[in-house]
Amino acid sequence: MSISLPSTGTLTIGGKTVHRLGYGAMSLTGPGVWGPPRDRDEAIRVLRRVVELGVNFIDTADSYGPYINEELIREALQPYPEGLLIATKAGFVRTGPSQWHAVGRPEYLRQEVEMSLRRLGVERLDLLQLHRIDPLVPLEDQIGELKALSDEGKIANIGLSEVSVEELERARRTAPIVSVQNRYSFSNRVSEQVLEHCEEQGIVFIPFSPISKGALAGPGSPVEHVAKATGATPAQVSLAWLLARSPMMLPIPGTSSIAHLEENLGASSVTLTAGQVAELG
Repeated sequence: MSISLPSTGTLTIGGKTVHRLGYGAMSLTGPGVWGPPRDRDEAIRVLRRVVELGVNFIDTADSYGPYINEELIREALQPYPEGLLIATKAGFVRTGPSQWHAVGRPEYLRQEVEMSLRRLGVERLDLLQLHRIDPLVPLEDQIGELKALSDEGKIANIGLSEVSVEELERARRTAPIVSVQNRYSFSNRVSEQVLEHCEEQGIVFIPFSPISKGALAGPGSPVEHVAKATGATPAQVSLAWLLARSPMMLPIPGTSSIAHLEENLGASSVTLTAGQVAELG
């Protein structure tokens, strides 16, 4: 199956046009999203293959590693290809593998933005997403600090992650929000209302963990049935369904394998019929 990213359509984020199938770099770290990848050279090769295949949206975060993920991206891709948009995140402190603690104090967010600029080797972050809202800090203070950093030219665009419609609208009263990154897939639609709201408001929706797993994508499932009918893999059908679900959808499947990367991006060549979309629901 050929890879043709233009067939996915495009979205515009802060003046940059990106294909609607990106890459999530979180997998390029150690177990529990902690420490370096098992094979650093292979991680570099994966990142370079990402851009060779035409992907121009890469998602990362200061907490992946922590810090290692951003450093890998700079090592692999700088000087960055024209048109590449790197989205990073701040707002989590890591204390060990699989341990995540929301910290949204303004001085901490400012520190992390300054460090991300240095690690990525850029003068301005294309997109900075608040990784989680810190319940101990007023949301207006967290977004207000990101707005101040934007006014200073250090952030081009602001996004949010794992938020409700109410939280999104509260944040928008303080600063423009261009993206929301919530968990969403064929088999996990908890954020359905958020997706619909983003579509109404013209906000890019970035589903993380976008590939369906479990019984809903396993033997005898609608995903497996459509996969057999199209000659695609279940992962490709999951991604193709997301692309068909909303024009504001920008899936970011992640992997540490070039073969798996190419399989995922092969979803760009899977065209689902109206009947198949209806079967998937």
